[in-house]
Amino acid sequence: MTDHTAPASAAQSSQKPSKWDENAHQRLLGGHSGTIIFLMALAFSTYQLYTAAFSPLSSLVMRSLHVGFLLLLTFCLFPAWSGAERRKVAWYDWCLGIVAFGLAFYHWVFEAELIQRSGDPSMADLVVGGVVIVLVFEAARRIVGIALPIICGLFLAYGLFGQFLPGTLAHRGYGIDQVISQLYLGTEGIFGIPTLVSSTYIFLFILFGSFLEHAGMIGLFNDLALGTVGHTRGGPAKVAVITSGLMGTINGSGVANVVTTGQFTIPLMKRFGYRAEFAGAVEATSSMGGQIMPPVMGAVAFIMAEALNVDYVQIVKAAAIPAVLYFATAFWMVHLEAGRAKLFGIPKEECPNALQSMRRNWFLLLPLGALVGLLFAGYTPMFSGMVGLALTSVLILGVSLARVTTVKVLRLILWVGIGLAASAFRQYGITPILCLIGALAAANMWSRGGRSTIVLMGKSLTDGAKGALGVGVACALVGVIIGVLTLTGAASSFAGLIMDLGASSLFLSLFLTMLACLVLGMGIPTIPNYIITSSIAAPALLKLGVPLIVSHMFVFYFGIMADLTPPVALAAFAASSIARASGMKIGLQCLRIAIAGFVIPYMAVYSPALMLQGDGNLWAVIYIVFKTLLAIGLWGAASIGYLKSGLNWPERILAVAAAFSLVVALPATDEAGFALAVAFFAIHFWRHRRLSPEDK
Repeated sequence: MTDHTAPASAAQSSQKPSKWDENAHQRLLGGHSGTIIFLMALAFSTYQLYTAAFSPLSSLVMRSLHVGFLLLLTFCLFPAWSGAERRKVAWYDWCLGIVAFGLAFYHWVFEAELIQRSGDPSMADLVVGGVVIVLVFEAARRIVGIALPIICGLFLAYGLFGQFLPGTLAHRGYGIDQVISQLYLGTEGIFGIPTLVSSTYIFLFILFGSFLEHAGMIGLFNDLALGTVGHTRGGPAKVAVITSGLMGTINGSGVANVVTTGQFTIPLMKRFGYRAEFAGAVEATSSMGGQIMPPVMGAVAFIMAEALNVDYVQIVKAAAIPAVLYFATAFWMVHLEAGRAKLFGIPKEECPNALQSMRRNWFLLLPLGALVGLLFAGYTPMFSGMVGLALTSVLILGVSLARVTTVKVLRLILWVGIGLAASAFRQYGITPILCLIGALAAANMWSRGGRSTIVLMGKSLTDGAKGALGVGVACALVGVIIGVLTLTGAASSFAGLIMDLGASSLFLSLFLTMLACLVLGMGIPTIPNYIITSSIAAPALLKLGVPLIVSHMFVFYFGIMADLTPPVALAAFAASSIARASGMKIGLQCLRIAIAGFVIPYMAVYSPALMLQGDGNLWAVIYIVFKTLLAIGLWGAASIGYLKSGLNWPERILAVAAAFSLVVALPATDEAGFALAVAFFAIHFWRHRRLSPEDK
């Protein structure tokens, strides 16, 4: 890496934690407490890997223990309030964590009895269930903030007291024993599908991302982006778009993306002339876009596939074109802003050589390639994630051993071992790879220079466990909403309201659904936001004739846009602490840059071919993509106020009118949009040619 990274490093070292980062108030522990937490996190990751590889427990027991580990680590790592002591764990937090972890064994110890008295819970069942529900609420308050517990608390109150509401809002009434039984004893509450996915796919892919990050994937992504587009016009902002998009393939959190890659990209953009609020908005928009970028999609792809009972590949196919359009929009916006402000790229001699970076670290791309290949070959996400993680471990340990040993015979044995494990994979599955990992770990421990790699592996395991806490606790808590909706049938009432509006106007129904997703998504991470909105709003769109996957993608997109939309805009405020600019101003800039995230869901509803749904042929897909690109290009020019040169207000109004006409999927509006676009380009290029060189 060349010296252009120095400013970013300096900024990173001096940067205070963002109050919008879920780890900002995490305890900083050392000594015996730090060692105990390290061992807890290591045990959590080991347990998850063991259950993923061998599935020794029933599904409900596995989910319960998963939540127990989440609560144990959350109470030990996150204090009860932001101003509390961060250098030690309070005695009552130790007690809460131990109690929560102990109660996690209740489903295991009394598994047979719980099955036998299903539907008739004992007093012990109700007491334990009530305590666990309260602990989940408190853990969520500590790690993801107050917004999600308040929303889930309102749903819980509705389940307990909804019979007193007027009209169609009321339900028949349910006792506290029925509510606790629904939320704790079955698989439709806190141990529902969100927790199932958290304990399987999500944890594995967060761990996968942790291993790749510690192995140097962020550095590789940065070098590739800097080496390819860093020297072009507006290069630093284009680097941010590419790096954040690539990180989205391995990272499960948009806000985490902001505070990780943003430490490098935002100072770099500011150094080369971008306004602070625009630099923060580029990073926030690109990082949240990682949530819609296949193959991982912030782990929502796996939840969606599980909930809809469709193949994972179908979800990825539907998301592919919109993801490309989203990042194309961000790329176009920063290109136009660079032209308007006359910003140049990084001097080419300061940019790293992308080919040399690939030669040094090409092996880091193999696990990601294997993951994608296995997923598209029809293997389950669970199996694919395990293989990808195992392959990452083999490569890290193997490359370390190859570098520290000078004995050529050992190197030969190493590569022969990797080849044999790979060839035995089809017949014996992952077992040969696990054996190889054990052998390589032992060899690294024996080799003096390789011991640091074992430490790195341990840190990857513990960091992955800690990184899964926020998502896992949120998934457990949103089970309250799903449980109440299932118990009371409230989702059907909301769907009926949307359908009544949709009878007169589909657009009005879509607009109301969008507002609901934006409001529900304020202050809530992407995964629980999608779970909530898909439970409430997506069924209504499906009944209005919107294709199944498109209806879920619609609410998913606007759940993501909630993190970019003021007044909450979590991603924008996460970027504000690095950019040193107003979070509100960054949020307003995000609305301009991320316009594709607002437009694409509507276009997909009216033209499902955009998500490869419906009966559309190849030409229908090409047409809708071309139309969308043209609309985005026009909006970008109007929004930034620049194309070949600055736009005057009549030109901007004409461009906006053309863009909006193309969004509506009617033949007449398409014709009007194309005509207005031709008029805009003709007028602008004619006026541009008449400008003097100084004015261009």
